[in-house]
Amino acid sequence: MEQSLYTSSFKKYIILFIKTCLFCGLMAAAVVKLGETFKQASKENIINKYNETRFADFYEEDNVYDLIFIGSSHAYCTFDPTIFDAELGTNSFNMGMPLQLTASTYYELREIFEHQNPKTIIMEVYWGVMTSNFQINETTQLFQVMENDELKAEYIEKVFPISEKIKYSVDALKYQADYFAYKSDEYDDKIRNLFGVFKPAGETHTTGSEHYGTKGFVWCDYNMLPGEYNITNQYMGLNGKDAGFSYVQLKYLNKIIELCEEEGVQLIFVTAPIAPVSMSFIDNYDAIHNTINEIAEEKGIPYFDYNIINEEENLVTNANFRDDAPLNYSGAGIICRHFINLLNEKGIKIK
Repeated sequence: MEQSLYTSSFKKYIILFIKTCLFCGLMAAAVVKLGETFKQASKENIINKYNETRFADFYEEDNVYDLIFIGSSHAYCTFDPTIFDAELGTNSFNMGMPLQLTASTYYELREIFEHQNPKTIIMEVYWGVMTSNFQINETTQLFQVMENDELKAEYIEKVFPISEKIKYSVDALKYQADYFAYKSDEYDDKIRNLFGVFKPAGETHTTGSEHYGTKGFVWCDYNMLPGEYNITNQYMGLNGKDAGFSYVQLKYLNKIIELCEEEGVQLIFVTAPIAPVSMSFIDNYDAIHNTINEIAEEKGIPYFDYNIINEEENLVTNANFRDDAPLNYSGAGIICRHFINLLNEKGIKIK
């Protein structure tokens, strides 16, 4: 009798074990399939396609660029290399990346120095990407296009939080942000059509276009949407005293300075302007400016903040912006030419 009970219990455990294994196997297969779907959507994301084209262009030739722009999307929306090359006789390239944190910029810069010997690096310093210790989606975007696997491994080891290292090993988690960003408009349209709710006139960019231009620059003639003047403006309620700069990003900003010193490369900081209406929503912007300016002054880095300059000189208006932050091409042309003149006035040689 006891043997029979033991045998019965053993069979139950075996059956439970088999069911658990089957369940885990099905879940693993589902996660792998989901990861493949998310990864494919990431490749279809137009911004990622711009990144691929940018890096493919950059890798075509070594040791040809004497001026390189780095930073976030504010960099590749502001600095048109063709304008700088025409005015200064340089051969320049824009390596700005969307939402790029300073830590990623540091590793990208190391990759740049593996292929090029620029005389000058112009870094667009946007405080909005310096308030977070880590963002897996922007790191994934860089890793998809950067060739150097050793730098990627070092980045993972030194910058990734432990939880993000685990997440990065699973494609379904790694690419989910890209997937939902890519699919959000599609899902939004489907839901609106299902319930008969249509987008208000002017809610989307109904006119204009955007495309990868040349040498890393992204050309765009969109204008701000009506909602970005108030309701959906991302800067509403921002207090510069509460900007909360990340110690990780400040650390890597200093490492960028040290790296340029080691390479004998001139480094210049620039903060591209955001739309004037966006600036009107920010209290105590001087606290944001001073955080960057103090580092620049301490290290002897020239720093030009176009939010301050624009308030003084009224160079660009809301009409010169693609949304509430980055410039469209009309604004980029104005800022590029003003910046070139400013560098000449200050006696800062680029070449």
